[in-house]
Amino acid sequence: MRRHRIDMRRDWPERAQKLGFDFANIDEGSYWDESACWEFTAEDIDFLEATTAELEKLCLQAVDHAVKNNLHELLGIPEKMWAHVTESWRRGEPSLYGRMDLWWDGAAPPKLLEYNADTPTTLYEASVVQWEWLVTAKPGMDQFNSLHEALIARWQDFERNGAQRIHFACMRGWLEDKGTIDYLRDTATQGGIEAPYIAIEDIGWDGRRFMDLTPAPINILFKLYPWDWLLRDDFGKNISAAPTRWIEPAWRLALASKGILALLWKMFPGHPNLLPAHRTPGLCAGPEIKKPLLGREGANITAPGITTQGSYGAEGFVYQRYCQLPCIDGRYPVFGSWIVGGKPHGLGIREDATPITNDRSFFVPHFFRPRP
Repeated sequence: MRRHRIDMRRDWPERAQKLGFDFANIDEGSYWDESACWEFTAEDIDFLEATTAELEKLCLQAVDHAVKNNLHELLGIPEKMWAHVTESWRRGEPSLYGRMDLWWDGAAPPKLLEYNADTPTTLYEASVVQWEWLVTAKPGMDQFNSLHEALIARWQDFERNGAQRIHFACMRGWLEDKGTIDYLRDTATQGGIEAPYIAIEDIGWDGRRFMDLTPAPINILFKLYPWDWLLRDDFGKNISAAPTRWIEPAWRLALASKGILALLWKMFPGHPNLLPAHRTPGLCAGPEIKKPLLGREGANITAPGITTQGSYGAEGFVYQRYCQLPCIDGRYPVFGSWIVGGKPHGLGIREDATPITNDRSFFVPHFFRPRP
């Protein structure tokens, strides 16, 4: 694997606009960055795909173990929330997608940094935008990216199981979230599902059911809104009584908690794709990074020489062996390996000028050379 500096397409802003990629620029700076790209071999991609599948298997085993042994304290999930997690897992509620963030230097095995299993974003740029870049900038090359087809196929699974209509919701005014929601609605429509949008703030309650503005009942809801926020809101007190089905299901909160890193290490110590992690500091036999259990976007992180601010941490922390991201051309990359329907289907790469990835970090495309 190699990082290349390349010339940007002169018309890339117009192309982004044509694709409806409205958050290509953030705060007058470029979020989409095609002044560089990553090149892989087909063998690299096979290795990454196999690693992702292995980690997904371990993660599902960890959720099952947590539910059977009531490990909500290890995961930092309050008991009232945990009841939703366990019930959802025992019912076998289906998941749509997730993103594993990996450390990788091309030599050692990739290491799991965290699993964005509840509200992952960067999906549209990983699926559609970088594919359009590949077709126009690297014709004849390939890309680890079957996300679009996999999402449509997954929605077709939902449709075959009775999901003819799914509401899609996120918070009003969040541009990236709305872009992700609109893309997912498009794939759901292609999968044969009616997919109306509603802002989270506009969802109502009639005493028995959640309702949209029509008003009509919300029987199935895809919400790009974290489960831990949902269950703390006034909204959350009605979830147990409502017949609504949820995507992502509540059991994904167990994976979204960074406490899962400590559980994985406890269950599979020494696994080549895991880093030592514990709920107690000082046990990693080396430098540690301190992460809030339910933190997001690089907030409230403490690592050697690094401290970030934010509003997380009251829920507790996990202490993971600090493995600094490789620095190439002054950028630190994180490799986001995408799961759809439990299987690996794509790669998105984020880069930052610091070792901590946040919501302003750059998205950089990739390609690989197909086998002869």
